[in-house]
Amino acid sequence: MTPTLRTERLLLEPYVPADEDAFVAMFQDPRVTRWMGDGTATEPEDRALFGRIFSKVYAQDLFAVWAVRRDGELVGHAEIKPTDTVSGHELIYALVPAVWGAGLGRELAEAIVGHGFDALGLTEVHATVAQDNLASLAVLRKLGFEHVRDIAEDDGGTTRVLTRRRPPVTPPRPSA
Repeated sequence: MTPTLRTERLLLEPYVPADEDAFVAMFQDPRVTRWMGDGTATEPEDRALFGRIFSKVYAQDLFAVWAVRRDGELVGHAEIKPTDTVSGHELIYALVPAVWGAGLGRELAEAIVGHGFDALGLTEVHATVAQDNLASLAVLRKLGFEHVRDIAEDDGGTTRVLTRRRPPVTPPRPSA
């Protein structure tokens, strides 16, 4: 089950059916989808994707998918899911342009990574980012992600694979 997470300024919670129009609007914005998968899909495809969040992802408890809210408004989308591309769990997130530049990407990514380490018990979290997506690469580097390899894409582009490893846990020192 997708848990509810809170950061200083954001609420991450499962989507509700009433989020459909805002979800579709976000994913129909080419500024948002420019760096995501195959880019902007059709509106019916985005509506079908939203439906699969309920009928497949939530129904089968496949992985965590969040509606990202700020002051009650849907401002983003986030996931942490297993993927063969990185042989582990991948962090995925997007924010609407109206909130870009406010540090929310870093806050959001940190919350998802924390969930991966603490709730899921992961030892590492991965991200795949187009090499030209300098903003996302900078956010992830600030969070301690390191570039581990590149993937050559069919369209001639390059996707960077970045990994953040969980810091080793230091056992408490015995008292004397």
